[in-house]
Amino acid sequence: MIAITGGHVVTMTDIEYQVGTVLIKNGKVDRVLEGIVEPPGWEIVDARGMMVMPGFIDAHCHLGIVEEVYQYEGDDGNEITDPVTPHLRSIDAVNPDDIGFQDALRGGVTTVVIAPGSANIFGGEMTALKTWGRSLDERIIKSPIGLKAALGENPKRVYGSQKKMPITRMASAGILRETLIKASEYLRKSKEFKQEGTGTVPDRDLKMEAVARVLNREIPIRIHAHRADDIMTGLRIAQEFNLKVVVEHCTEGSKIVEELAKNKIPVVLGPIIINRAKVELKDISLNTARILSEHGVEFAIMTDHPVVPIQYLAISAGLTVRGGLEEDKALKAITLTAARILGLDYQIGSIEPGKDGDIIILDGHPFDVRSKVVKVFISGDTAYDSKADSRTKNT
Repeated sequence: MIAITGGHVVTMTDIEYQVGTVLIKNGKVDRVLEGIVEPPGWEIVDARGMMVMPGFIDAHCHLGIVEEVYQYEGDDGNEITDPVTPHLRSIDAVNPDDIGFQDALRGGVTTVVIAPGSANIFGGEMTALKTWGRSLDERIIKSPIGLKAALGENPKRVYGSQKKMPITRMASAGILRETLIKASEYLRKSKEFKQEGTGTVPDRDLKMEAVARVLNREIPIRIHAHRADDIMTGLRIAQEFNLKVVVEHCTEGSKIVEELAKNKIPVVLGPIIINRAKVELKDISLNTARILSEHGVEFAIMTDHPVVPIQYLAISAGLTVRGGLEEDKALKAITLTAARILGLDYQIGSIEPGKDGDIIILDGHPFDVRSKVVKVFISGDTAYDSKADSRTKNT
């Protein structure tokens, strides 16, 4: 039982205390109280003069599967031998000892969504994971939490260099549709055999099972798309097959923001701190988050780690404020709104009774580049303490 007392408690709901106490019991938030409360027998954590917030959520990264140091040995993000690999599971590639997990904690990131890369039309299943735990499986929040798909230049570049489909955007869309149709037929035949006893049961097909989860709306298809025309292609196909969809990156989302708003399409925006590394990024702008917000489009902010180091998630969100976004919406884009887009807001994203005890303590505002994370709790356990971190002075 832990009592975090005396800090400026920002719950990410309508409740905020200039001086408050957060009580954590059995790994969950028990109560949030005004003032300094020190229950007898509880471990007291003095947060006076500091900021207490829910842990940050990076809704799209490649932590643990695309490592920074081991450029070849630690690169498990893309299976570039087949453009259709929906059955691959990112959790099977995660190295829990990737040093990026420590960087995440130093940056206050307590939850990540780990995605396969964007080389393939269907890249594989995404995993929501805590950044600390006693074992990798203990860290899993939900797997799969989405099925990664990709449109635009990445599949064209990877497979065009191999002289195989897809070389064009038409082929990318065609492969996406073709795979969805195959999975629909797989589902139809399975249903007929199970419910009507007709036909023959199809041989088990892991690829089709993965796509079937999207067709059954159990999980969203999460489509990598930067350019406005690629985003619209993804929406068109999602509507054809009645899919739940999340747009990943959405660099040119401001150009078709009315369509995103009309169809209530959530977005995972970013990376924010990046140059025009490829042609699809030529119109990147800090104004995009503000424009999405003004039109009522829900969005989270990503690092795409290691594209942007994961410890800079909060700074990424802060830069959208420079682009005109309200500060509270920028904070929610890495906490409560991110959790809601992931379908995990019942568990994480805010400091509320019953939610996981994923709490961070900072010595200043997270958008201030001078601020540091002092302490991190995940499910009520101490996951990071800057006093015990030998690298703190150098980060």
